Amino acid sequence: MSPRLHPLRAAALALVLSVPVLAQSSAVRVPMDVPVSHADLPAFNEQDLREWLTFLSSDTLQGREVFTEGYGMAASYVADHLRSWGLTPLGDDGTYFQVVKERTYQVTRHSSVTIEANGRSRTFADGDHVTFPVRAGSRRTLTFTGVDFVSPDVPPAAGATADASPTSTTAGSRLLVYLPGARFGVPREDSPDEGDEGPGVTATIRFVPAPPGGEGATNRQPAVTTTRLTTVRRVDGAITPQLSGDETFYEALLAGAPRSLDDLRDEARRGRPPAPFTLRNVTVTIHVDNTYDVVSTRLTENVVGLVPGRDPKLRDTYVFFGAHLDHVGYRQAGPVEQQADCRPAPPGDLIFNGADDDGSGTTALMAMAKALAEGPKPKRSVVFIWHAGEEAGLLGSRYMADFPVVPLDHVQAELNIDMIGRNRDDDPSQANTVYVIGADRISTDLHNLLVETNRRADRPLTLDYEFNDPADPNSFYTRSDHYSYASKGIPIAFFFTGEHPDYHANTDSVEKILFPKLVRIAQFIYQSGFDIANSDRTLERDNRGPRAGKGFAGGPLGT
Repeated sequence: MSPRLHPLRAAALALVLSVPVLAQSSAVRVPMDVPVSHADLPAFNEQDLREWLTFLSSDTLQGREVFTEGYGMAASYVADHLRSWGLTPLGDDGTYFQVVKERTYQVTRHSSVTIEANGRSRTFADGDHVTFPVRAGSRRTLTFTGVDFVSPDVPPAAGATADASPTSTTAGSRLLVYLPGARFGVPREDSPDEGDEGPGVTATIRFVPAPPGGEGATNRQPAVTTTRLTTVRRVDGAITPQLSGDETFYEALLAGAPRSLDDLRDEARRGRPPAPFTLRNVTVTIHVDNTYDVVSTRLTENVVGLVPGRDPKLRDTYVFFGAHLDHVGYRQAGPVEQQADCRPAPPGDLIFNGADDDGSGTTALMAMAKALAEGPKPKRSVVFIWHAGEEAGLLGSRYMADFPVVPLDHVQAELNIDMIGRNRDDDPSQANTVYVIGADRISTDLHNLLVETNRRADRPLTLDYEFNDPADPNSFYTRSDHYSYASKGIPIAFFFTGEHPDYHANTDSVEKILFPKLVRIAQFIYQSGFDIANSDRTLERDNRGPRAGKGFAGGPLGT
């Protein structure tokens, strides 16, 4: 017997099931040796997107905030359409829902660092002049036979390596210790994947001065400490250690070095980045030992469906399309009560409908899923993901990146869509513009493919890379779901049309969506993703960074 539904969810399902369920169209079959042109791909129906977005941004869904009934109603609505189009469910137990588990842990912290230098040995426990992140990963010991002191502005010296004993990290890895400077602080407790173990292992230590008065996070008295951690991420994986140390720790580390800590800090204060150097006569052993006991769990869900590829040799490789399904909900009081990162709500309208953020991306993804299900199939398989909880800290994408429904090393690229239904600042001159962020950070190939796909279009869009600048103060590259995948080394592209006065406001409503623009951008992303999925060639992950591809000075097409 099915569990009894909450009345609101039952009402939502009634609305969902009232949508005409079409028999799955006969899929257009393309022989393996015949190329697929963009002219063969179906055009999107603007009325479809308008109908879907009108429902998803209606007051019925109460702003689609994660962990609420409104969000569950939205997830059911999308899943029902995927079922009607015949997509393969990739969620739990044969459903379209991947359960996302946000757990709160009681963390007991036994981690420590031991320094052997000048014939002396000293151990610093977590909280005794050193601080480990709470999410420190699985238990292990790493012993380094040298230390590389590096500056953020100067290339590192040749690397010192770690011992390859059974309890240590692999040979060839490095311990990087950042010299004093203002650019570094205490490691984030639950970052998307910064520092997670990649090829080889590199531990990092950052300098954080002790606070005035001698008491603080980096110089408590040594003791076993406990704390709470709430995360959707794995806590049992091997995470590259990133810790911080204060003056006492650095003085022990620099014992026998040609320059003292005071010398290095003086250089930094004078605006001269200290030159990097390596100490070979020091041994550093990092012992990671945190235990994680679950205290509570909250559940939400990603919506996930797949269109299998047509090539038997390539269908076990994937292109991801993603958008976030949630928004920020509704206010339980008038404009005096402020919800974090939201603008005031005028009296009488307390629901933040999120038509552009990210109803536009959600409906664009639905159009692509329908087109791929009913139209030509690419050689590789395509996975569509409607992420939960982006607004609450990339919850759904972080969970998917740590608990993927397909092997991440088989994923060619992730294309993320977040807010593509308006003009930046409502400026009419932006009518043809879409901002492309991050496409060249990991794979120049991906950037170049987007440029070429757009160039071949009947009405090319203006691809703007302003927000792809690493110095962009908005840091959009780190603020949406693509970042969870980029942090795993997967090539990504983030499509965005800019903020506007209704961003995170109760006035982000469907009548302000520019549907012709939304359809054009969605069609471009669909065609680009199809080209990636239909190619025999694997995107090269050259990690050349921004502005190395076509259209930039030094790129293949010049300026």
